[in-house]
Amino acid sequence: MTVDEQIALRFQQLAPTFTERSMRLFVAAEANALGYGGVSRLSRITGLSRPTIEKGQREIAAGHPLEKGRIRAKGGGRKKAMETNPALLEDLERLVEPLTRGDPESPLRWTCKSTRVLAAELKRQGYAISQYVVWSLLHQLKYSLKGNKKTIEGNQHKDRNAQFEHINTEVTRNIADGQPVISVDTKKKELVGNYKNNGRKWHKKDEETKVNGHDFPDPSVPRAFPYGIYEFNRNKGHVEIGTNHDTAEFAVASIRGWWEQEGREIYPKARTLLITADSGGSNGYRSWLWKRELQRLANDIGLPISVCHFPPGTSKWNKVEHRLFSFISSNWRGEPLVDYETIVRLISATKTSKGLTVTCYLNRREYKTGIKISKKEQKQLNLKRNDFCGEWNYTIWPQAKI
Repeated sequence: MTVDEQIALRFQQLAPTFTERSMRLFVAAEANALGYGGVSRLSRITGLSRPTIEKGQREIAAGHPLEKGRIRAKGGGRKKAMETNPALLEDLERLVEPLTRGDPESPLRWTCKSTRVLAAELKRQGYAISQYVVWSLLHQLKYSLKGNKKTIEGNQHKDRNAQFEHINTEVTRNIADGQPVISVDTKKKELVGNYKNNGRKWHKKDEETKVNGHDFPDPSVPRAFPYGIYEFNRNKGHVEIGTNHDTAEFAVASIRGWWEQEGREIYPKARTLLITADSGGSNGYRSWLWKRELQRLANDIGLPISVCHFPPGTSKWNKVEHRLFSFISSNWRGEPLVDYETIVRLISATKTSKGLTVTCYLNRREYKTGIKISKKEQKQLNLKRNDFCGEWNYTIWPQAKI
């Protein structure tokens, strides 16, 4: 066995135990033992670079021991980007937030600022930097990935907050008194068929549900209009699936369905029904068709129906949104809504750990659009407006039977 082979064998046997420094010192010691040409020979045998071996020789010659547990002297290793480029953070932040940093002419003023794009722009400015370093520096600057958040409500009504307080007071009082309280609204309409439904669900590897490659809003494609009723007292949901149009008639028919299927039995001694609803859509406060249909319902069930509307632009505060609809969307995520029966089954299967259960029915009745309520019909309604914000808060009393 030659000398080079012997060195190679020792190196291979000890390599798994080496640290970065001990490997460098071992190879440097072998090179010293060989004398002239030793560095080149050891570089070929071990694969270490000449500068690394020469650094080991200098360390052996200097004889400076390291502190216990260290493999590098303090200050060793590549310097951090901030140490070699003190202006880096400022230049990076000018790219991320050009206006707040006083730089409206930033090259990335209107560009999607991914770490890849930011790194490329910084390289163009002369920095040697990677995407990972950009990511690290952004966290150092207290940046994080965020989406848009819907918080700005536009021009707010002067009674906006007072209306929230009024709704809370009415809901709390009626629940304490054992009276039925429901929150209502229409969930967004859904395409019925083998179309993409947002979200993901677990599949075996290489298995996935295939859906149509497009979902253009062709008028011939069936739609589903889920109208939701969330019951405060029992944390229960009731959903009617409309197949025709989302009208005020359909909305009140859905409430009627809840009362006949559940409410009447649960609240046999009810003295009133309180409804919280959005200010627009099929149950909007400006809709006289909504009020007329509520009048008919009040007459049929023999109870006054009080309604509190949320101010315009504040529908996300309506309980039906985040106590019912959000869980329905979560339950059917990634599941194509191929037919009405599938939609009914998926909604009916919605449950939560806090006890929410949902009943769901299909309503195939056709509802006309464009129905107008005459001034005469409006005046005949037994409607009493609240002293506070009467447009948003009112009670429809049963009419005397003739």
